[in-house]
Amino acid sequence: MKQYLEKIRKPNSKFSLRVKIFVSIALILSGFALGVFQKWLDSLAVNELPYILQAVDVTNFFGRPAVWIFIGTVIAVYASSPLRAGINCFLFFISMVSGYYLYCHFVLSFLPKSYMLIWIVFSFASFFMGYICWYAKGEGIVAIITAAGVTGVLFAQAFLFVRGFGFTHILEIITWICALFVLRRKWKETLIVFGLSLVVSFVYQLVIPYWG
Repeated sequence: MKQYLEKIRKPNSKFSLRVKIFVSIALILSGFALGVFQKWLDSLAVNELPYILQAVDVTNFFGRPAVWIFIGTVIAVYASSPLRAGINCFLFFISMVSGYYLYCHFVLSFLPKSYMLIWIVFSFASFFMGYICWYAKGEGIVAIITAAGVTGVLFAQAFLFVRGFGFTHILEIITWICALFVLRRKWKETLIVFGLSLVVSFVYQLVIPYWG
């Protein structure tokens, strides 16, 4: 199994333990800061934000899954190994959840425990998702399918086409485009990824309702 997985993508062993620890600490701090920032945005009235942030609906954007899927993808594919990808994703998301709900508790004086538990479960699941997503930058059909899965879900978040055509948020379109860039491949493989991603997005919208 190890030899098969290394044919898809081989771990990069050139990074020292010090570098790995530094990256992990940076992800913990950035995750915590983004969690606090997201809850701070949620607590503001829309008209308190600068006009440009109101226009792009940044508050709703951070409350939807696309941005977090994209961030998790970036963290995963640029890790040195699938194990590091899983660890880094977990550290980021558990820190983000901690920052978000500590702000709820200590600043806003409330704690929605049911939602918190959902995000905690998601944080643990992000380890396995990051582990798998790491292979999206590899070679072969497994890497292509993995990349198509990620970009397909993001496409489904950006565009509506099952129950009438439209787009959701301009920032989610930008997020999808950025994901295509991060997971870019050879031209022919890119076309295959795009085609498969349309199938993924269609199934996604049939199964999961629009998250407005």
